[in-house]
Amino acid sequence: MISVPQLIVASVGASIVLGISSTYAASALYRAVSKRLKAHKVVQGGSGRAHYTLAPSAAVQKIAAAYKWYSPAFSPKNVPRFYDMASLTESPSTFKAVIDIYVERYSRRGGPTIIAGYDARGFALGAPIAVALGVPFVLLRKDCKSPGVLVESSGYEKEYAEAAEDKMCLRVGSIRRGDRVALVDDLIATGGTAIAGMQLVEELGAHVFEFTAVVSLPSLGGIDKIRGYKNGVFKDTAIFTLLDDATIGDANSG
Repeated sequence: MISVPQLIVASVGASIVLGISSTYAASALYRAVSKRLKAHKVVQGGSGRAHYTLAPSAAVQKIAAAYKWYSPAFSPKNVPRFYDMASLTESPSTFKAVIDIYVERYSRRGGPTIIAGYDARGFALGAPIAVALGVPFVLLRKDCKSPGVLVESSGYEKEYAEAAEDKMCLRVGSIRRGDRVALVDDLIATGGTAIAGMQLVEELGAHVFEFTAVVSLPSLGGIDKIRGYKNGVFKDTAIFTLLDDATIGDANSG
């Protein structure tokens, strides 16, 4: 028979052992992830403070070589280059390379607790990242297309003309106070879409962990617009881009 004091001592001892084992396992996982991250070196981006991008590597070259763009004659919008994310998703190895970069980046301790993707290409990017990380994936929808009680952003303009300004919305309760939210989209152009998502996250009492896009179009000044928004409310928000459009050459025209 085991006495109550013996049982307490045994339980405490087991808890200590389990605690040490869990801590060791977590540390081992963190070291493994950190080791993998060295393959994808992050450097300061061209837009200054808190803008990060990837140093040249085989993975970056693979993604850049696969990313196709189309001229106005063959695209749904009148822009000089319409980047087609389907050229990534239709190549499983290339798409996996993109997702792996994000998973490695966000697996670190203190990473995002929510992945939120912009309507609609951010859905394709964000969902597999969230599944791999084991965190919720939240949809940033346009123009109140979600059910339930919604919070809506201000209207924003994009790099191409539209009949009316777009607005982003989130369902109340999908993001909670204190969440760390990584916002995911395919590209950053004028910055309006990015700001709309950032607005909503902050309004719901959460924190924008990072805004990320596969491609940056520096000539359109989107990152500068984010930095200058409302006297710099997002001036220190982290922005991570894999490529800029100079990396994707003329030969990639579809």
